[in-house]
Amino acid sequence: MMYTAEDIITYLPSPTQADRELITAAYEFAREAHEGHTRYSGEPYLSHLASVAKMLAEMGFGTRTISAGLLHDSIEDTGVTENEIRKLFGEEILFLVQGVTKLGSVRYYGSDRHNESLRKLFVATSQDIRVLIIKLVDRLHNMQTFAHVPAHKQKRIARETLEIYAPVAHRLGMGRIRKDLEDMAFPYVYPDEYKRVQEIITPLAKKADTDLEKIRKTIQRKLVEDGMRDFKTHTRIKGTYSLYHKLRRRDWDIDKIYDYLAIRVIVKNVEDCYQVLGIIHKFWRPMPNRLKDYIANKKPNGYQSIHTTVCIPTDTILEIQIRTDDMHREAEFGIASHMIYKEAQQGRGVSKASNKPWFTSLIPSLFRPFAWRTTLQAPREEEELFSERSPKEKIPHWIQEVAEAHKSTKAPHGFMEDLKNDFFSYRIFVFTPEGDVVDLPVDASPIDFAYAIHSEIGNHVSGARVNNKLVGLDTGLKNGDIVEILTKDSSRPTQKWMEYAKTTLAQRKIRASIEATAKSA
Repeated sequence: MMYTAEDIITYLPSPTQADRELITAAYEFAREAHEGHTRYSGEPYLSHLASVAKMLAEMGFGTRTISAGLLHDSIEDTGVTENEIRKLFGEEILFLVQGVTKLGSVRYYGSDRHNESLRKLFVATSQDIRVLIIKLVDRLHNMQTFAHVPAHKQKRIARETLEIYAPVAHRLGMGRIRKDLEDMAFPYVYPDEYKRVQEIITPLAKKADTDLEKIRKTIQRKLVEDGMRDFKTHTRIKGTYSLYHKLRRRDWDIDKIYDYLAIRVIVKNVEDCYQVLGIIHKFWRPMPNRLKDYIANKKPNGYQSIHTTVCIPTDTILEIQIRTDDMHREAEFGIASHMIYKEAQQGRGVSKASNKPWFTSLIPSLFRPFAWRTTLQAPREEEELFSERSPKEKIPHWIQEVAEAHKSTKAPHGFMEDLKNDFFSYRIFVFTPEGDVVDLPVDASPIDFAYAIHSEIGNHVSGARVNNKLVGLDTGLKNGDIVEILTKDSSRPTQKWMEYAKTTLAQRKIRASIEATAKSA
């Protein structure tokens, strides 16, 4: 579908004349720059750019980010120069377009060129995370039209989507985009496994839809009978790629998957969340050890919700997720959720997104305000936004960590492997005795935990307690563990610790300490 500039502007709340002029100018500039360019589907290339801009507008981004979405392929794919964009649209939009252009060189398969591109990706993102979000939305729309891509390119692009972009979306807490990317890439990367999953769920699909709708209505009735009024309910069937991973861990037995079917209850405040939980448990028996309170202990990527698994009298096992409106937006759009305040457009039935500038706290202090170098007037909200600098510390820690670790690295060898091992693997979240959350890869040990806290603590580990019990340093940590590290000045890393450590950070620190000790001996 070809969206017009006016279609995109529709999603802006109370757009100013400057907003309209900027988006229209970017749209027309993109139209001329890509004149004669078509996609594999035969559609004009502008259809892709307009779709990306429309998605960004729906999510609630400001006019400059939307304009960058329209222009993001101009430098790479046309004769447009950086100076032209700078002159017409200013330094800020040029910066975003340059960042997305750099990300366009990312390719899977682990070549040095690919690793170098990944390094640039994270360095660029650590300066302005909007660069990465534009690229994620760009990839999302490309995957939505993936059937038209030549077969010889499909597997590489799909694998790159599954192993690079979907995990990044996950780490940013952007659950909806992550799920869509995974499910669209899955059949191309693992066709046999996808077929096997489909064979399992296809016979259940119709009954699942029917059961979910019946249970949803029952929950609505129970909540109303107990005095609840202001709530919404949604049904959810687990994504095929996520289900595939669970089936592998459960001997391919769908009956062992307790969150295949889920119903979300969305309420106005935290107090209502716990009231709903009590009502649910009053009518249906909760399964032991299946209550997860991510409101009291939210995940590091910002996710909050209460999950409880109950047994319905129809022999259905169902997960019920309870959260507030704000938590739901956070779960769907993660780091961008602060912008997403939908309002119904009176008389037209079109949802519009608020322009609340989510990225106020995400742009580092080194990102200075840019002058508006065009005859167009600067859009009001973003002009005010860039009158102040924002702290780098608010950028997600994992992005800063990767960027800093590799910013000055000349040779990118092993960078992709480090990312897959440390950042794109399944994660666990463990706690210090004081309640601080530490984010680690699955099977991480107390050694990894210690180095994640501080290298000096890691270098002097003498023992560890997990949930108040002494454990070996090779113990695999689990979600929710409370870990206390015991230290001695005389303790030093040994070669054995290299076997215990799962993170490259810990391995690097251990290796450096052993080498330093050997030199001083």
